[in-house]
Amino acid sequence: MCLILIAHRAHPRYPLVVAANRDEWFRRASAPAAFWEDAPDVLAGRDLEQGGTWLGVTRSGRFAALTNFREPGAHREDAPSRGALVSDFLRGREATPEFLARLAPHASRYNGFNLVAWDGETLAVTSNRNGSTHALGAGVFGLSNHLLDTPWPKVREGRIGLAALLAREVSVEALLELLDDTRIAEDRELPDTGVGLEWERRLAPLRIVAGDYGTRCSTVLLVDREGHVDFAERAFAPDGTPAGLVRERFSLAWQADRPLERPRSHPQPTFSPREPAGRRYEPK
Repeated sequence: MCLILIAHRAHPRYPLVVAANRDEWFRRASAPAAFWEDAPDVLAGRDLEQGGTWLGVTRSGRFAALTNFREPGAHREDAPSRGALVSDFLRGREATPEFLARLAPHASRYNGFNLVAWDGETLAVTSNRNGSTHALGAGVFGLSNHLLDTPWPKVREGRIGLAALLAREVSVEALLELLDDTRIAEDRELPDTGVGLEWERRLAPLRIVAGDYGTRCSTVLLVDREGHVDFAERAFAPDGTPAGLVRERFSLAWQADRPLERPRSHPQPTFSPREPAGRRYEPK
């Protein structure tokens, strides 16, 4: 994924709301979201080159998603697949803190990544580019190809838009519309990540339409406090037109015995993004 927006314990009905866009070269072979034959509890798309995934959810109540860390010139061809981190978490049974603690000593083997993981109770994010792992409390969060809540235009606008939806009516359709924003930010707002101004412009929108590279799919996940899951994935062609929709609804395996805890309060999230660890990208 290249944009993940998350509302965690910020809505009275939905403890977890996710809206994400996956940006990738269209030539990279991948399969649309489905329950995997070799892991029937896992609902996710699949990278057909390496076998992993970028985002998924399970019938047992696990969710994970990953973004690459943008750092031109630092990619190592011999590094293990980052998509395997998502699939390993989804297939496993470890609690989020234990999984991330086990990953930490080996995280430097991978190319740059941010990993979000939720086990039904603890939501956390880790990055191997600043060595940090944070458990996330109630709030609205945004993650692109830098650290959590780095105020790139797409992250800032996505968080604001998601917070606005939480105050009105949350639905799959509204979240897909939020992700379907192809506006380009002004040059003065763009980060300088080393790819040049032309590519900064192409990569700036929430949904990228840039020919051979762009947003391959938009994914929405709603988990309500009774353990009901609503999942949707809209695929796109290289010209930016819709190319299919996957929709799945199911109940988590434990929902009858352990309903998700209702948050005690639901204050309107505020937006004063903290300074992320590591270098902050200043607008040019």
